[in-house]
Amino acid sequence: MVSYLQIEELTKSYGDRVLFSDVTFGINEGDKVGLIAKNGTGKTTLLRIIAGLEDYDSGKITFHNDLRVGYLEQMPSFFSSKSVIDTCLEGDDPVSCALRNYEHALQGGDTELLTHAIQEMDNFKAWDYEDRFKQILSMLKITDIYQPIEQLSGGQIKRVALAKILISEPQLVILDEPTNHLDIEMIEWLEDYLRRNKMAVFMVTHDRYFLDNICNKIIEIDNQSTYTYNGKYAYYLEKRAERIEAQNSEIAKARNLYRTELDWMRRQPQARATKAKYRIDAFYDIKDKAHQHYDNSKVNLNVKSSYIGSKIFVAHNVCKAFGDKKILDDFNYTFARYEKLGIIGNNGAGKSSFVKLLLNEYVPDSGYFEIGETVKFGYYSQEGIKFNETKRVIDVVKEVAEHIVFDEKTSYSASQFLNLFLFSAKDQQKLIAKLSGGEKRRLHLASILMHKPNFLILDEPTNDLDIVTLEVLEEYITKFNGCIIIISHDRFFMDRTVDHIFVFEGNGVIKDFPGNYSDYRYWKTEHDKQIAEQQRTDSKRNEPAARQQNRNGNRMTFKERKEFESLTAELEELNSEKANLEELFNSGAVIDDMATKAKRYNDLKEIIDEKEFRWLELSEKE
Repeated sequence: MVSYLQIEELTKSYGDRVLFSDVTFGINEGDKVGLIAKNGTGKTTLLRIIAGLEDYDSGKITFHNDLRVGYLEQMPSFFSSKSVIDTCLEGDDPVSCALRNYEHALQGGDTELLTHAIQEMDNFKAWDYEDRFKQILSMLKITDIYQPIEQLSGGQIKRVALAKILISEPQLVILDEPTNHLDIEMIEWLEDYLRRNKMAVFMVTHDRYFLDNICNKIIEIDNQSTYTYNGKYAYYLEKRAERIEAQNSEIAKARNLYRTELDWMRRQPQARATKAKYRIDAFYDIKDKAHQHYDNSKVNLNVKSSYIGSKIFVAHNVCKAFGDKKILDDFNYTFARYEKLGIIGNNGAGKSSFVKLLLNEYVPDSGYFEIGETVKFGYYSQEGIKFNETKRVIDVVKEVAEHIVFDEKTSYSASQFLNLFLFSAKDQQKLIAKLSGGEKRRLHLASILMHKPNFLILDEPTNDLDIVTLEVLEEYITKFNGCIIIISHDRFFMDRTVDHIFVFEGNGVIKDFPGNYSDYRYWKTEHDKQIAEQQRTDSKRNEPAARQQNRNGNRMTFKERKEFESLTAELEELNSEKANLEELFNSGAVIDDMATKAKRYNDLKEIIDEKEFRWLELSEKE
């Protein structure tokens, strides 16, 4: 098996803070590897180091010769003034340049430029590359290749970044939170694409379904050490638990032996100078092992909500649109006490707009929301809180309150409250600017829960949080004594936390489904199968009896034989016309109506593909 990447004893630190030390692992051809570690332990830093975007202190990184590597950043950034096509094809290799020039010449209609561009496409055999380029853009639902990047949403930018990588056909793709900002439909498409493709994958993701469905190897960085598990995520969970149990058992044994040996050391000063030197040396090894501490600390969400009454909110005939785009259309709903609602739908369907209407950040075009008097919202937004980057972590909490009081028995100082969210005394003195993305999200969560909300609205809460924190958050939500609305593309998280789902289908249509995401997905798959089967049944029922008989016998009807003969003649003429145009383009002669002929050439390719497919379909019949 070919080794694509070898990492040896890699170490990275910032000042006196060690992110990871002596990290060693390899990625081979066909490997699908997931990297798991707590927030703030350097997952993104490690990916950036491998991608060549950041330095490291010591160690060695070895790539296979001429390996094509693609890297997807967690938050892709491009020149805002560039178009989608210029962003996807910004490489300086001849094929990318030829395709980029061809697309621009085709749009501009300049005959001379188009003639030269077509010659370049021929010279560099770039037509197959064009087909793959347009196929991937189509699969990622990128329709306007000339649209400026500055006009795109976060989800669209993520899809453009993915397209840019996949078009280049990398042998190894490095993905940092690839599911962030993608809707569920696109996540499932990417999951299927990566699973079927031969490229090796090395990724960081919080999406446990995505991780389990793709990866065949898990690498964990824990307490600055690296552990490799040759199996899926579920296998990793099982073996990790066994490893921790074994480590704790070894430490316990070492501590018992250490007490015995320490007593011997204190009682045998003469022996230490003579024959028992080996035992003295062993004592110091035992001492080091006995003083090991396994850091298995987790976020502690043992914080309480305020009392909530029986009336939560009622939506009365609410309508909202942005231009021609409907978000809500005569929406009526009574939200129940302790209800846990999940919201799913494609990007742009209006999920975030819905909660902003509820929070009175947007005003309905008509209708209104009636909110209960005891309701106290806590809104965890997708964008996060814009913290002052020059302030310390502790200052963020102290600005709200020096002491956080939940009831007569439960209160915390600002520092104690931050400890619940894994911010040590040292971490609390950090500037906000020095925090990782996950640490900022944890601080965001802390700043919301300290206000004791009884109605939580969580908009993409899983982005940038590590899996351990997500598990704690899931547990907190299941026991939360209040109401919750969750907007999320994380299927595992939704399955664990919600009782029913609003499916935003677009154009103001909302389907209320009783059950979690997996229940809905199963229902939709079966529902789509039934519709497809019904359509096939109806189609067969409407076919003439003679045609149905011939279909069952797999023989051409008279009409189909005539169609087959006609297609044969048409394809001969069309291929001849295509060959004549190619000869004309390659001749170097001046062509007056170049734009028209170039368009005809592209149309011919599509027509020929369509007719050849039908010809092959008919030719399979006797």
